[in-house]
Amino acid sequence: MNAMTRRFAVGTVAVSIALTMAACGKAGDSKGSSSASASSSSSGASAKSIGLLLPENATTRYEKFDKPLIEAKIKELCPDCTVSYDNAAADPAKQAQQVNTMITKGVKVLILDPQDSVGIKSSVEAAVAAGIKVVAYDRLAEGPISAYVSYDNEKVGELQGQALLDAMGPAATPKSKIVMIDGDPADPNAAQFKAGAHKILDGKVDIAYEQSGLWKDTVANQKVTAAITQLGKANIKGVYSANDGMAGGIATALKGAGIKVPLTGQDAELAGLQRILVGTQTSTIYKAYKPEADATAEIAVDLLQGKDFKSVATTTATSLSGQTVPALLIGATSVTKANIKSTVIADGLYTTSQLCTAEFASACKAAGIS
Repeated sequence: MNAMTRRFAVGTVAVSIALTMAACGKAGDSKGSSSASASSSSSGASAKSIGLLLPENATTRYEKFDKPLIEAKIKELCPDCTVSYDNAAADPAKQAQQVNTMITKGVKVLILDPQDSVGIKSSVEAAVAAGIKVVAYDRLAEGPISAYVSYDNEKVGELQGQALLDAMGPAATPKSKIVMIDGDPADPNAAQFKAGAHKILDGKVDIAYEQSGLWKDTVANQKVTAAITQLGKANIKGVYSANDGMAGGIATALKGAGIKVPLTGQDAELAGLQRILVGTQTSTIYKAYKPEADATAEIAVDLLQGKDFKSVATTTATSLSGQTVPALLIGATSVTKANIKSTVIADGLYTTSQLCTAEFASACKAAGIS
């Protein structure tokens, strides 16, 4: 095979990937399809089969970006590979059953974004015992993982914390009360976001109320409503939300109480960006999905072909149980109204027409987006 060069260049705004690998061979018969996607096929998997399990569909990124990007990259690297896909819909028991289904199908590599990183351990062990290589995607699952691809999640939390302080301005004092709504404790990333945010916020503001929103807008809304009752609406000077989905529920609670204070987020969801334009949210975190998806697909194909993937997984990560895993951790960018145009629009995450619908046209114009 001919070698081709792949290099990573991680920028603060746009992240591109190309890494050193041998070109994927085309030997062997495909099992009835040249498509990279053979979702939920009931037949046995081929020798070039990859499973893909994502955790939930309430966060728009998984179905809109992660799934199609991973499938497209696998097809590019290995046209006769097939992908079996499923989504846990935020149900850990359902995801455990999906792993069993992948084992029964006989997939050779499993890309797994765990809904419950600890609870999925026995399923990972069962998959590996069946000869399947498991790549942890976005969240580090417990168990004998071959590789892990995600973002520098503690740094993401630091970016969120700093964005909140910046938006608060002179109101950011050690006596200023803020509310923190963290992610789901079953998600190890949530703990890292929280740790990073605390590193920036502790001592600079008073974290007067902190609860988990479980990555659900309804739960986050309830928690912030309780915080308003407990603290008094005049005493809340800012709200940390670990992601945009929860920020939507929080923004509704704040508006209902007549409170206008800085509010963070994460994932650069379209609705979050539109809230930033109109001022009901102040920041989000843009994590370019394509570099993460591409790197994961490249590792999966390398594992399928028995190749060394260490040129992709250039660092390591440590799981909650202390296991060291070859890893790639990608950078992220804080997004406010001032840089929406130069980040998510410039990178093509969304088009201007998607962002600037009739409801948000005037806000887009005011932000210099047209």
